[in-house]
Amino acid sequence: MATISSPGIGSGLDVKSIVSQLVALEKRPLDTLKLQAATVQTKISAFGQVKSLVSTFADATSKLTSLTGWNGVTTKSSDTKSVTASAVGGTLPTSFNVEVQSLAQAQATASAALLPVGGTLGAGTLRLELGKWTVVPASFTPGTGTPVDITIAATDTLSDIAGKINGANAGVTAAILKDASGERLLLRGKNTGEDAGFRLSVTDNDGVNDDAAGLSRLVAGSTVSQYAANAKATVNLIPVSSATNTFADTVSGVTFNALAETTAPVEIAVAKDSSAVRKNIEDFVTAYNAINDLINEATAYDAATKKGGLLQGDSTIITLQSSLRTAMQSISSASGQYQQLSAIGISQQRGGSLTIDATKLSAALENPDEVKKMFSSTESGAAQGIAVKIKALTTTLLATDGFFKTKDDSLKLNLTRNAKEQERVTEKAANVEAQLNRRYSALDSQLATLNALNAYIGQQVTTWNKTSSK
Repeated sequence: MATISSPGIGSGLDVKSIVSQLVALEKRPLDTLKLQAATVQTKISAFGQVKSLVSTFADATSKLTSLTGWNGVTTKSSDTKSVTASAVGGTLPTSFNVEVQSLAQAQATASAALLPVGGTLGAGTLRLELGKWTVVPASFTPGTGTPVDITIAATDTLSDIAGKINGANAGVTAAILKDASGERLLLRGKNTGEDAGFRLSVTDNDGVNDDAAGLSRLVAGSTVSQYAANAKATVNLIPVSSATNTFADTVSGVTFNALAETTAPVEIAVAKDSSAVRKNIEDFVTAYNAINDLINEATAYDAATKKGGLLQGDSTIITLQSSLRTAMQSISSASGQYQQLSAIGISQQRGGSLTIDATKLSAALENPDEVKKMFSSTESGAAQGIAVKIKALTTTLLATDGFFKTKDDSLKLNLTRNAKEQERVTEKAANVEAQLNRRYSALDSQLATLNALNAYIGQQVTTWNKTSSK
């Protein structure tokens, strides 16, 4: 027969408490292991932050090694309400006049007024074709696209038809206008430009496709309120056009946007932008300082609290910081006026951060080609410029088998080992608990038996004493 036992009941011992305390001693290493795991996880996050900052630094460095980073230009318009412009890096300084005669337009049409409002029109098929209109005399030349046919049921209202047109992806949008005369179907091309016109035709189930009955009413009496047209302008009096209001290929390297028709020439001027180079240099310094500050904080020791930073004593992070500082102090081997960052006003302070002497940098930027050579020169194909050298370093650090990947793998391996050790301690504690429960249960049973025997003997002695006294 099965029995239910509770250690301690028979003997009076607090077995549960005894076992609990002994198991707690076995589990005590878990506290240390969990703390170690949390620390490693925090280190993984910290190195992730450093990696992100190094990536930002690499991007900033890239701007000092690329041609576009040194060929920044500015564009100015004498009338930004009518014409705006932009230019790609490297565009030669220039200026030209723009006059806008007309803006690009999308085609718009309206059907005749239809009655009754909300009524049906009749069954048939609508066909929408994209192409080009010749206005006088009016003629339509279909484009190369495939016409879109839309089936209309006898029960479809004008609202249903507009919905089917909008869902057909035919290059036009439909809307309904209601006025005192009835309701009209309004169509508008999705794109501007003379090649983005459209034509609506009907195949009416009543057999007549151009009368004022049935589905034909959508085309009979319809009007083109606006034909699709290119934007038209002149550049230095030379006519140019564009399907949109953006002229991207008219002037080499320059894109200008027509916003309104002009009444006088608008001057567009393109010039070299030294401020862009200055900003790239400032961003480079800022990105480096962000890395240096984070590493300094993570490796610092607070004498007041007697606590070190998360990464204090981590040789890998110190090596990283040393490598970056050495790179920032490198000398350009390119022949030129400047060989070190300090020569253009960038100096390293105590703690490793960089500062910029604005006056000295401005003076250096009066010779932009020399500054460019110091940063980005690759004479004879070798990495000569300071930025080129630093870029090579950051590329190595961020590689799939580089510093950060190796460090991340190492820390994650520690986590894996820690998890296994926690599992081992937990299993050991569970085994100890089971063993203790078995042992104390046996002891409890033995004590209970002894107690019962003791009680029996006591009872017998009492009975014997009473018998002897008679």
